[in-house]
Amino acid sequence: MLGTALDAGVSPETLRKIESGRVATPAFPTIAAIADVLGLSLDAVWSEINQSDGGAGLARSGRNAGERLAS
Repeated sequence: MLGTALDAGVSPETLRKIESGRVATPAFPTIAAIADVLGLSLDAVWSEINQSDGGAGLARSGRNAGERLAS
């Protein structure tokens, strides 16, 4: 995890917070950087988000997809 965080330009603590859900809506550039280091496309990340919450997070928040990732 340390290498992933540093390669993505974020602190290990920030990555831990994102992984544990303590940062509910990480900034889009942060997610993009982490995805890049992990070799994931943003489409794959978005697909995983939609599968894990069944879209319920979008319905609860009233936000569209772009707003949810970018906030």
